Amino acid sequence: MSAEDQIKEAITSNDVVLFMKGTKAMPQCGFSSRVAGVLNYMGVEFADVNVLADEAVRQGIKDFSDWPTVPQLYVKGEFVGGCDIITEMMLSGELDTLFAENDVTYDKDAADKIREANA
Repeated sequence: MSAEDQIKEAITSNDVVLFMKGTKAMPQCGFSSRVAGVLNYMGVEFADVNVLADEAVRQGIKDFSDWPTVPQLYVKGEFVGGCDIITEMMLSGELDTLFAENDVTYDKDAADKIREANA
Protein backbone atom coordinates (compact mmCIF):
# COMPACT_ATOMS: atom_id res chain seq x y z
CA MET A 1 0.00 0.00 0.00
CA SER A 2 1.39 3.42 -0.95
CA ALA A 3 1.86 6.17 1.63
CA GLU A 4 -1.01 8.12 0.08
CA ASP A 5 -3.27 5.06 0.34
CA GLN A 6 -2.25 4.57 3.99
CA ILE A 7 -3.05 8.23 4.71
CA LYS A 8 -6.43 8.06 2.98
CA GLU A 9 -7.25 4.83 4.82
CA ALA A 10 -6.43 6.38 8.21
CA ILE A 11 -8.45 9.52 7.48
CA THR A 12 -11.53 7.73 6.14
CA SER A 13 -11.68 4.92 8.70
CA ASN A 14 -11.35 7.15 11.82
CA ASP A 15 -13.39 10.15 12.91
CA VAL A 16 -10.33 11.86 14.40
CA VAL A 17 -6.74 11.22 13.30
CA LEU A 18 -3.54 12.86 14.49
CA PHE A 19 -0.46 12.45 12.31
CA MET A 20 2.30 13.05 14.81
CA LYS A 21 5.87 12.37 15.80
CA GLY A 22 5.59 9.46 18.22
CA THR A 23 2.35 8.08 19.59
CA LYS A 24 -0.41 9.49 21.77
CA ALA A 25 1.04 7.47 24.66
CA MET A 26 4.61 8.57 23.92
CA PRO A 27 4.85 11.74 21.81
CA GLN A 28 8.35 12.48 20.51
CA CYS A 29 8.17 16.22 19.98
CA GLY A 30 6.71 19.11 21.93
CA PHE A 31 4.18 20.11 19.28
CA SER A 32 2.85 16.57 18.90
CA SER A 33 2.76 16.26 22.69
CA ARG A 34 0.71 19.44 23.02
CA VAL A 35 -1.96 18.40 20.50
CA ALA A 36 -2.14 14.80 21.76
CA GLY A 37 -2.31 16.14 25.31
CA VAL A 38 -5.26 18.39 24.49
CA LEU A 39 -7.12 15.56 22.77
CA ASN A 40 -6.33 13.09 25.56
CA TYR A 41 -7.36 15.56 28.28
CA MET A 42 -10.60 16.30 26.45
CA GLY A 43 -11.33 12.58 26.25
CA VAL A 44 -11.40 12.54 22.45
CA GLU A 45 -10.99 9.10 20.89
CA PHE A 46 -8.44 9.48 18.11
CA ALA A 47 -6.17 7.39 15.95
CA ASP A 48 -2.50 8.29 16.08
CA VAL A 49 -0.18 7.81 13.13
CA ASN A 50 3.51 7.92 14.02
CA VAL A 51 5.19 9.59 11.05
CA LEU A 52 8.62 8.71 12.45
CA ALA A 53 7.89 5.04 11.75
CA ASP A 54 7.65 5.57 7.99
CA GLU A 55 9.50 8.25 6.03
CA ALA A 56 7.09 7.89 3.09
CA VAL A 57 4.13 8.70 5.36
CA ARG A 58 6.09 11.50 7.04
CA GLN A 59 6.62 13.25 3.70
CA GLY A 60 3.35 11.97 2.26
CA ILE A 61 1.15 13.68 4.85
CA LYS A 62 2.85 17.01 4.14
CA ASP A 63 2.21 16.58 0.42
CA PHE A 64 -1.34 15.30 0.99
CA SER A 65 -2.41 18.33 3.04
CA ASP A 66 -0.06 20.84 1.43
CA TRP A 67 0.95 21.69 5.02
CA PRO A 68 4.68 21.71 5.80
CA THR A 69 4.71 20.51 9.41
CA VAL A 70 3.60 17.73 11.72
CA PRO A 71 1.44 17.26 13.79
CA GLN A 72 -1.64 17.40 11.60
CA LEU A 73 -5.17 16.86 12.87
CA TYR A 74 -8.00 15.50 10.73
CA VAL A 75 -11.65 15.40 11.80
CA LYS A 76 -14.15 13.44 9.71
CA GLY A 77 -11.73 13.37 6.79
CA GLU A 78 -11.02 17.11 6.80
CA PHE A 79 -7.66 18.66 7.60
CA VAL A 80 -8.00 20.99 10.60
CA GLY A 81 -4.45 22.20 11.18
CA GLY A 82 -1.26 21.88 13.13
CA CYS A 83 -0.25 22.68 16.68
CA ASP A 84 -0.70 26.48 16.58
CA ILE A 85 -4.10 26.26 14.91
CA ILE A 86 -5.33 23.55 17.29
CA THR A 87 -4.09 25.55 20.28
CA GLU A 88 -5.89 28.69 19.05
CA MET A 89 -9.07 26.72 18.32
CA MET A 90 -8.93 25.12 21.78
CA LEU A 91 -8.58 28.46 23.55
CA SER A 92 -11.30 30.18 21.49
CA GLY A 93 -13.82 27.34 21.82
CA GLU A 94 -13.77 26.62 18.08
CA LEU A 95 -12.44 23.11 18.69
CA ASP A 96 -15.48 22.33 20.88
CA THR A 97 -17.74 23.58 18.09
CA LEU A 98 -15.90 21.51 15.49
CA PHE A 99 -16.25 18.36 17.58
CA ALA A 100 -19.91 19.05 18.39
CA GLU A 101 -20.80 19.72 14.74
CA ASN A 102 -19.12 16.45 13.71
CA ASP A 103 -20.62 14.30 16.50
CA VAL A 104 -17.21 13.70 18.07
CA THR A 105 -17.52 12.95 21.77
CA TYR A 106 -15.45 15.16 24.06
CA ASP A 107 -15.46 16.35 27.65
CA LYS A 108 -16.78 19.94 27.71
CA ASP A 109 -15.74 20.42 31.35
CA ALA A 110 -12.16 19.40 30.53
CA ALA A 111 -12.14 21.84 27.59
CA ASP A 112 -13.37 24.61 29.89
CA LYS A 113 -10.63 23.78 32.42
CA ILE A 114 -7.97 24.12 29.71
CA ARG A 115 -9.32 27.55 28.81
CA GLU A 116 -9.51 28.60 32.48
CA ALA A 117 -5.91 27.53 33.05
CA ASN A 118 -4.77 29.59 30.05
CA ALA A 119 -6.86 32.69 30.70
